[in-house]
Amino acid sequence: MGDQHKRSVTDPSRRTVIKSGAALAVQGTLGLVAPSVFGATRTREMPFDNGHRELVAFPQKRPLILLTSRPPQLETPFEVFREGVITPNDAFFVRYHWSGIPTDIDPASYRLKIDGHVGNAMELSLRELRKIADPVELVAVNQCSGNSRGFSDPRVNGGQLGNGAMGNARWTGIPLRALLEKAGIKPGAVQVSFDGLDRPPLETGPDFVKTLTADHAMDGEVMLAWAMNGKDLPMLNGYPLRLVVPGHYGTYWVKHLSHIQVLDKPFDGFWMNAAYRIPANDCACVTPGTAPSSTVPIGRFNVRSFITSHMQDSVVPMGRDVIVKGIAFDGGHGIQDVAFSDDGGASWRAASLGKDLGRYSFREWTIAFRPNRKGTYDLRVRAKSRSGETQPLTANWNPAGYMRNVVESTRIIVR
Repeated sequence: MGDQHKRSVTDPSRRTVIKSGAALAVQGTLGLVAPSVFGATRTREMPFDNGHRELVAFPQKRPLILLTSRPPQLETPFEVFREGVITPNDAFFVRYHWSGIPTDIDPASYRLKIDGHVGNAMELSLRELRKIADPVELVAVNQCSGNSRGFSDPRVNGGQLGNGAMGNARWTGIPLRALLEKAGIKPGAVQVSFDGLDRPPLETGPDFVKTLTADHAMDGEVMLAWAMNGKDLPMLNGYPLRLVVPGHYGTYWVKHLSHIQVLDKPFDGFWMNAAYRIPANDCACVTPGTAPSSTVPIGRFNVRSFITSHMQDSVVPMGRDVIVKGIAFDGGHGIQDVAFSDDGGASWRAASLGKDLGRYSFREWTIAFRPNRKGTYDLRVRAKSRSGETQPLTANWNPAGYMRNVVESTRIIVR
C-alpha cells in the first residue's frame, strides 16, 4: 500500500462526532431525533404491504430509506447499485439493534480491550493497534440477514426491508489473527466474542455480543477495519473500528468494536443462542407458516444476483439493443456464471462477467438483448457460484425471513 493511500485513510488523531445543528443534543442519541430534522426529501413506496417509507438524510449519509429512527435503520435505495460495484460510504445501509448508540467518539481516548483465554491481555489505542501488522485491504459485501424480508410470503416479523440492506466496500485494517497472536491466544480456546460501544436502553436488555469459533477468528481473513473505500468509517457504520467477517451476514460485523474476549467454553448469550438462527437444513427453510424442529446460527451468504441497470417498469425502445447490467455475489466461493432471461425464465443465455474484485465482492455482469415487440418483458437473472450453488426459482421461507435469494423478476416496458 503506497504512502498516498495511507494518508487517505483514518487519522487516529481526528475526533469524529455526528452532529446536525442542535438536533443531536436531544438526549445525545440519533434515535430520539425526528426524521424531519434531517430533511426528509421524498417518500418511497416499497413493493409490498405497508411499504410507505420516507427517504431521510442522516449525518454523513445521503437520503436513505428510513425503516426506524430509534435505533437508526436505513436501507440503501436500490438505484444506488447502478453507480458501480462499490457502494459509496454515504449510501451504505445502517442497522442497529439498540437505541443506545455512540454519537461522539474521541479517537485519542478510544481503547480496544482484548482479554480472556490469552497470555497477554491488552488495551490498545488506535495508533497501537495499527502498529501490530501491516494494513491490508479486502473488497467484501456486507449484507443484513433480513435483506429482502419484506417480500416474505406469508409475512414474517422483523424489519420489512427491500433489497437494499447490503453494500460492497473496500475495507482497510489488520487481520484479527495478528491481534490474537499478539495477545497470545492459549490452547483450548473455543470461541472469540466481540462487543461494541452500542448499548441497550435498559440494563435488562441483552448486550449485542457476537462470537466466532476460534478457528474462524484465526483464519487470516476476518479483519479489524478502520476504513471503508479509503476513508474513515462513517459513524453509523462503526467508527472508529469494526469487525469485518467476509462472506458472512452483517450480524457478525460488530460496529464500534471495544472488547474482544477469547473463550475456553461456548458463549451462551442471547444474540447467538436465541437470535439470528435458521432452520438446520440445507435450504435454511421450512414449509411456509411452520416452525423448524431445530436451528443453527446463521452463517455465510447464499448466492444472489440482481438486475441494477433497470428498475421496475423502466421504459426502453423497441428494435434497439438494450444493455442490461447487474451484480452477483455469494459467501466466498466466487461467481462462476450468470444466466439471463428476457422471457420470464422460459429460456436463458449466459451473461458476460466483469472485473473480479475478489471472491467476497459484488461481481458485475452485462448482456445485450433486442426487444422486437412492444409491451412488457419479464427480465430475470440467475447466478451460479463456483461451488455449484444456484439461486432457487421459487422463494424459500423461514420464520425470521432470513437468506432470501430467489431469482428476481424485473418488468420493463417496450415502446
